[in-house]
Amino acid sequence: MYNTSLRIVNDTMEAEDIMQEAFLSAFEKIGSYSGSVSFGAWLKKIVLNQSFDHLRKKRKVIYEDAEYLQETEVNLSETICMDEENDSILNKIMEAIKLLPEIYRKIVSLYLFEGYDHEEISQILSIPSSTSRSHFSRARYKMMRVINGAGI
Repeated sequence: MYNTSLRIVNDTMEAEDIMQEAFLSAFEKIGSYSGSVSFGAWLKKIVLNQSFDHLRKKRKVIYEDAEYLQETEVNLSETICMDEENDSILNKIMEAIKLLPEIYRKIVSLYLFEGYDHEEISQILSIPSSTSRSHFSRARYKMMRVINGAGI
């Protein structure tokens, strides 16, 4: 749960605060837990909502560049074996994610790490699924530039 929040807010102290708030909220609302989904999924939804609420409070204006973005063939969601070379690649990917604008970071985290599809992401973030797909594509392009040393 902590890692989920950390990937979204990109700050360890804020993620810790969000975790405390999420657990307090869960204990306060335990009576509303219906059991229709697993407890872990219910708690994860609370953590995601707390993380997004926190970001909304600190929202900054994000200017996206309008340059044409090419689709890359690299599938970042493939399982990565943890040998030295792949560990280095994973570290580069994580650093590239940290450099992304907030909305891209949210979508990448939800898609790659949490396993949500673009329809689910669109509901969580209240955006069209096509926007989720295009932001993910742009985020992937920017990440590839960082990984290949070209920068964002």
